[in-house]
Amino acid sequence: MTQHLNYELNKGYNYMSAKGEIKFPYYVGIHSLMGIATREDRVCVLNILGGESRTVTPTSHVYSGGNVVCGTMPGRGGEVMKTAIGDIPVYHSVLEALEAGHRFNVAVVYVPPSGVRDSVIEAVRVNPELKKVVILTEKVSVSHARMIRQYCQQRGVDVFGANCLGVADAHQHVRIGGALGGNAPEESLVPGSIAIYSNSGNFTTTIATYLLTAGWGTTVSLSSGKDVYIHFAAPEFTYAFHNDYRTQAAVMYIEPGGYYEIDLSFNKPVVACVVGRWKAKLTRACGHAGAIAGSGDDAAAKERWFMEKLGVNDIYTPEKPVFSAAGAVVTNIAHIPMALTDVMAKQGIKPDFPPRGSLELKPWFGNNQDLNLPPELDLPIVRALAPYDQQIEVLARQLGTVFPRQNMKDCSGASRMDAQTQVSKIHGLSILDASTKTFEENLVLTLIREYPDATGTALANVILNAFVNQSGTIGLAAADAARAAGNSPNTVLSAAVAMVGPKAVQDARVAVRALVDLFGNTKLNSPNQRDFDFGPQIEQASNDPVLRAAFIPQNRDDRRVHGMLQAMEARGVGSLFVDFVKAFAERNGSHPTDMTILAAVACHLAWGPLLHKRLPLATLSNMPWHFVVFSTLVGSTVPQSRQPDPHTFSGVGVHELMNSWSFSETAFLALFGHRPSESELYSFSVLLGLIITNGPGTISAQGAKGAVSADGPEMQDRIQVNKGYIGFMTHTGYAHGGNGYEAIAFLLDCFRKSGLTDPADPNHGLNLDAIALEQAKAYGSYKKKAKAEGNLNYGKIPCVNHPIFKGKDINFDPREVFVADLFKRRGEYNIFHDFYHRLVQALFKVGVSKNIYCVNVDAVIAILLLKMLWKPFIDGQIDDATLESAAFTTFLFGRMMGTAAEIDDHANRGRNMDTRTAASQCSFAG
Repeated sequence: MTQHLNYELNKGYNYMSAKGEIKFPYYVGIHSLMGIATREDRVCVLNILGGESRTVTPTSHVYSGGNVVCGTMPGRGGEVMKTAIGDIPVYHSVLEALEAGHRFNVAVVYVPPSGVRDSVIEAVRVNPELKKVVILTEKVSVSHARMIRQYCQQRGVDVFGANCLGVADAHQHVRIGGALGGNAPEESLVPGSIAIYSNSGNFTTTIATYLLTAGWGTTVSLSSGKDVYIHFAAPEFTYAFHNDYRTQAAVMYIEPGGYYEIDLSFNKPVVACVVGRWKAKLTRACGHAGAIAGSGDDAAAKERWFMEKLGVNDIYTPEKPVFSAAGAVVTNIAHIPMALTDVMAKQGIKPDFPPRGSLELKPWFGNNQDLNLPPELDLPIVRALAPYDQQIEVLARQLGTVFPRQNMKDCSGASRMDAQTQVSKIHGLSILDASTKTFEENLVLTLIREYPDATGTALANVILNAFVNQSGTIGLAAADAARAAGNSPNTVLSAAVAMVGPKAVQDARVAVRALVDLFGNTKLNSPNQRDFDFGPQIEQASNDPVLRAAFIPQNRDDRRVHGMLQAMEARGVGSLFVDFVKAFAERNGSHPTDMTILAAVACHLAWGPLLHKRLPLATLSNMPWHFVVFSTLVGSTVPQSRQPDPHTFSGVGVHELMNSWSFSETAFLALFGHRPSESELYSFSVLLGLIITNGPGTISAQGAKGAVSADGPEMQDRIQVNKGYIGFMTHTGYAHGGNGYEAIAFLLDCFRKSGLTDPADPNHGLNLDAIALEQAKAYGSYKKKAKAEGNLNYGKIPCVNHPIFKGKDINFDPREVFVADLFKRRGEYNIFHDFYHRLVQALFKVGVSKNIYCVNVDAVIAILLLKMLWKPFIDGQIDDATLESAAFTTFLFGRMMGTAAEIDDHANRGRNMDTRTAASQCSFAG
């Protein structure tokens, strides 16, 4: 055997004597792996009561039969560390421990990096019997490592680490330092014939566990550490490996950085796992401090070193098993057992024992999310090991998910805006995509985080329309009084929503929880399974006073319930939960109520997401409250005079609304007084979808989040959902929400006297270029005069230009482009949209702008609304004030969807009072 090792920091040398004995030009006291961790070793742990040692040392002590004789911790001398086999005394210093009569030859170091050098030198200085030091501490400086090295060499002490997890010998049942084998080392450190050398502490245990699956046990497991300076490195390991008669082969886990392995040679089989190719482009350490390569010591270089040593020309994989009798090189630790078995078979050596376990994926729990997966992906669930099996059973019975709580100020798990595209998302869905869905579909989406199917949409329409009539309610009286007092739409609707307190929906929320209790752990996968046998649930609820009261509440309001059930029949839809509520009432000589039907529909809509753990249970519990608020907001837009009795809403029978109208149509009716055409309904839905959210930073979202935060989301039963909507509405106003009218007012000035009759007719006969040029010139003169007068706060043309979409010769707002393409594909024309595009070109032509501005998405909201209201406006049916109110209310309708998501998200994720601003961040304007 020949060997040449250069050893200086990461390079050094080694040579062989004339007799074939390896001679190191520095002290190496361990000549065989049998001496790494022995039954005779006695240990002193420095910083024994520190955080890491406190959890690791007791296990090592018990596993090794009581090898820790003492520990040190300055300032805590006289204390003890409790273990299952007796207390370990603690002293202020190593010298004090020696003076107390303790003898030990190993020091294990958990001291912080800055103190490692002095701790090691002191321990070696005062204890002549010390022969091994194991340094667990990470990121010991190179200069301190050199000093430790020099001093320990002079005193004849072997050093392991730093940044290692220690050493262990499975044959001798000894573990020194660190957590090799975890909390149950005997499970992975099984006696066998393979030695492990690893730059990674955690992977040392992982490799030992993987080897068991091929029938290989271990002799010694050595975590070398991967700080910049490795003391007991690959050369020392290889020397001791060759001299250990128990060890027939070795597995070496190698990371980039350092030349420790470059000149190794082996006379026993080795499987080298070289990892870290991805680190080749890094310029600073990522992970272990020493795992960053310089020139020629990256992962690819180390792969070549080992392939040359082991006589192979490629990496070993199961698909291409390249190996020799000398060994193999792998880059995936999962391939180590197979590679080792192949190499040893070539040597005629069989595994140490029958395989234990396997590396096949053994999922303890899973959910296919109702997807039909191919067999190779549809893995069977296996029962977990104790005690995890019992914990998983508890989780499996738990309905819904639970989000970790955090500070949610300026943060949301429901909405976000992309800073580059300015496109907002709600539950991961772009508002551009949401704009192609109906109002009612988006309302449901904001709560259950996915769109309902056709049945769910129909049931939602029945419920929302059932509660829209507000005739004779105190809420409508409050809204009408606020209207009469001259308040803005947000204030008017806040007055109505304030009346939808927790008592208004208490019975529905109780019924929801009862349905969850009854059906939560059954095999009901979908409420569309209407053949499901709920007989046992009827018996259970009938015999349980609490459950019985949930479905037959004392305070019943039956004016809606018959219409709701008839409407479901008229639409040809149903639900197992509705069937249950009806059957239970019949069994108990009663009939369902509007609240129990509301609860049943809420469960129908949320059941799938709940089972798939996408939805918290608290969300389902509050869904009836949200639904009633939705209906109240739309219903209170209409004064008492237009809903004179409980059976009529803006001239349409409530039964008709429930039977055949979508809630989108009902909302349109509330605003404009008639049923929309197909074109109007599409435009209205697009309009509402675009307004859903602009992310959690908007004033309106902050209002809703602040309301939840003030109630204290950590005690969810105290959250007032309706107050969250009031917070949203009180944080809207003429600058935020009502500002959409500015663009409408501008367009009215442009077209009021134009003679335009139909904004949807492309043959309108108007010269739009001339109108645009006239407006551009007028604005240019106004702007020039304002600047000459020193007025830099001159007015801007609404809805042109954007702080993000600017600076090019021709600029576009991608949101506006998306909507324009939607209507173009439908063959629908809008003169106001056409005019805006001509206007930005005219502004450039007359020199007002240096390039062609974009038409921003706010213009879309104005042009869609004005197109719908133009005819009643020119006919004199509505005036400017009505237009302004309609624009503001439309914004409220759209934004209440995003508000629902923010309220629910903050309730499930937030902390009490987390939206407040620290006093240190506030300032005083003196």
